[in-house]
Amino acid sequence: MKLLAVDDDPILLSILEQMISESGDHTITTTQNPLEAIKLARSANKPFDCFLLDIEMPEMDGIELCAELRKLGKYRKTPILMITAMSEKHHIDAAFNAGATDYINKPLEQSELRARLSLVSRAVNEGRNKASKIFAVNALKNGAGAGQDAKTPLHEPFDIEDVTGVIEVNAFENYLRRLSRSALFGSTVFAFSIQRISELHAELSTFDFKALMADVSEAISDCLSSHQYLMTYAGGGTFICVTEGGWIPKPQDFTEDVHHALRKMDLFSGKGERLIIRLAAGDMVRLSWRPGDGAISAIGEAHISAERRAAHLANDLLDPGLWYAERTA
Repeated sequence: MKLLAVDDDPILLSILEQMISESGDHTITTTQNPLEAIKLARSANKPFDCFLLDIEMPEMDGIELCAELRKLGKYRKTPILMITAMSEKHHIDAAFNAGATDYINKPLEQSELRARLSLVSRAVNEGRNKASKIFAVNALKNGAGAGQDAKTPLHEPFDIEDVTGVIEVNAFENYLRRLSRSALFGSTVFAFSIQRISELHAELSTFDFKALMADVSEAISDCLSSHQYLMTYAGGGTFICVTEGGWIPKPQDFTEDVHHALRKMDLFSGKGERLIIRLAAGDMVRLSWRPGDGAISAIGEAHISAERRAAHLANDLLDPGLWYAERTA
């Protein structure tokens, strides 16, 4: 992989160069200046495959640099690893909100760096393969003169941009997996699933479906705005949230708040049809004393419970009287 590392400490950069040279077939460029890093990233003929950014730097810190790199179109999905000696959770939260993919604690350890770069390399290769397949499908469609909409698979997660607190699903999992036991204390993970999502997916174009998921995430984000949280779109019309500080929403009340926010948006499809969106909340799963893979299991529990609840409520709505009441609410 082609890497760019940014740290104001030349000694750490030297150590990092040595470690990376022993961690696989990688090339690394280093700089102590965040502004220089932006110039290097922008002017690179062959884009960088991964960035390693120190959080604490003068003039422009790593969190600000991360946000600036995400503004460059070719680096919207490039893995960004934050390197930090900071233990304060709010710095980690800010980094993920700015677009970080993962983070590594100082002092650096060779085995951890090698493992993390191996995961990044795998993700980069998978991304390239996926892009090649998309290009091939589009070329085939264009060659055939087809005008049909290429559907994104229902259960495939995709990035939702420009919504506060929403990060991509791999970053969300990395965030929870790396948090310490003490950092997880008082945190809760829960999920919301859209009812009758299969019908919506079948009826809407890909553009309309993705726009709808963005609208729903914005409604949830607005309702969470007075709390500290992160959220991701997990695919299949399901949104997973984590909050901290001991706050646990009351599922029914919070869901109604989200429904109210959605009604205020006055949503329509591209065909001009009004969209009535109903969500279902799953179980509230406390993360205390569930670090690492335990936190990932908690995500799964929240996800499954929300989807089951949505399926149950959707079946209830098959009653004509209830469905009419929903449409006229």
